[in-house]
Amino acid sequence: MSYSDFSLAKVKRDFNLKIVENARFLPEIQPIKPTPYLQEALSEGIPLATATSSEKARSELIISPILLEVRKILERKVSLFSGEDFTVAPDLGLSGVCDFLISRSPEQIFIEAPVIVIIEAKKGDLKPGLGQCAAEMIAAQKFNETNNIPIKTIYGSVSSGTTWRFLKLVEQTLSIDLTDYTVPPVEILLGMLVWMVREG
Repeated sequence: MSYSDFSLAKVKRDFNLKIVENARFLPEIQPIKPTPYLQEALSEGIPLATATSSEKARSELIISPILLEVRKILERKVSLFSGEDFTVAPDLGLSGVCDFLISRSPEQIFIEAPVIVIIEAKKGDLKPGLGQCAAEMIAAQKFNETNNIPIKTIYGSVSSGTTWRFLKLVEQTLSIDLTDYTVPPVEILLGMLVWMVREG
């Protein structure tokens, strides 16, 4: 088994989660103005990724530049991983590759605790990605605990690049904000991601 085998129903059952739907858990966020680099990357990348409509194009041309900007805003004091193996507990099915993972550690050669944000890329319908993202968030929770850096909250997102849906895991309660946040504009999204890394 791997993360991609998890539906939301399965992850709820296997890990005894309580799911809270449609709860906005983010406060009012101060928008962050993008750099000219990000503005140009998105003005070129969004039309191309939308036209080809592949998950890989959306990851590389939209999601990745946004996350690089978040890392830059945070003065590179966090690490960003893309397509890294994040096998934590294979016996529980918590194995496989995460599309994107942000750790509050500046170490970039390998994944260090605490892992704080998981982002799963999808090319279209976000709903099927919720279970996979939730399983990866549980893995992050266990990874942090195993490394003796437990943190209260893990954040996650399922994103097509132009649409983002957010999740929050605290102990065994998974909150899903069913509001879809769209890009453009990118200012609110940047504010949200930076807040999650700082506050999680």
